Amino acid sequence: MKVIIGVRFKKPGKIYFFDPGSLHVNINTKVIVETSLGESLGEVVAKKKLLTNTTLNTPLKKIVRIANYKDLKHYEENKKLEEEAFKVCEDKIKKMKLNMHLTEVEYSFDNSKLLFYFTADGRVDFRELVKELASIYRTRIELRQIGVRDEVRRIGGNGVCGRELCCCSFLNTFDTVSIKMAKEQNMSLNPAKISGNCGRLMCCLKYEQDVYEEKLSHLPKIGAIVKTEEGEGIVDSIETLREIVKVKLKDDNNETYYKKYDAKDLKIIKNSTTEVIDDEERENMAELQKLEDLGKQDLDTENDDIL
Repeated sequence: MKVIIGVRFKKPGKIYFFDPGSLHVNINTKVIVETSLGESLGEVVAKKKLLTNTTLNTPLKKIVRIANYKDLKHYEENKKLEEEAFKVCEDKIKKMKLNMHLTEVEYSFDNSKLLFYFTADGRVDFRELVKELASIYRTRIELRQIGVRDEVRRIGGNGVCGRELCCCSFLNTFDTVSIKMAKEQNMSLNPAKISGNCGRLMCCLKYEQDVYEEKLSHLPKIGAIVKTEEGEGIVDSIETLREIVKVKLKDDNNETYYKKYDAKDLKIIKNSTTEVIDDEERENMAELQKLEDLGKQDLDTENDDIL
């Protein structure tokens, strides 16, 4: 069995797990840990857990020590240096007229590396910028492009639900969100209603998707022909979570009427659908497809590789 402890380096941010060794650490304790960037300062946010060695995919890095006064002071000094470096880099970007937006600057704990995070619409030739910054700070300079979702996470804010953004409170990683999810959840296919502060499809569309997929696997599709106690009809709409189906029927006088049934009381005769899309919906779908594609591109730049 292996003892592990969860450590976070930024809030909000991903939780990483480390081997505490013989150290006794409590929640909210600041610790110095070993990472690929060298030693880093983080905060313990998850209690000790026991895992079997076979559960671990890779060997755990160690917690070096509990942060002391000298460590905390050095960390605060680095924060001041980061603010100064941010202003310097921003000025350089303006002078060089580079099409990029600086979002954050981060010093490695041992000052061996200075990282500049930025967003941009495409590729940016920042080689001259790196040379300028290296000549000023005399340390290794790294510019790292991030996605707009990661940028919003760093800025913070509230969502349309009125609560703090998920990415700023508990969401550790970003997943792919698709138009298919919005369709299957009967959401409005209006970009203004299902896109978040970042301008991408809302992350919360992912949360209940597994439930919807499970239920839809045995429900008829809209447009399907079904057999009811009143005869054959066509599925008009579905309340997925309640498993209630609204069916369009015709009476003896060939008049159309609608009736709701429990899905279990229907027999599917032909489970096919013909999707009718008007011009407005077609425009919305095209816009949503752009947001979906951009979200997938963002995932390539949102990988946190501190370990």
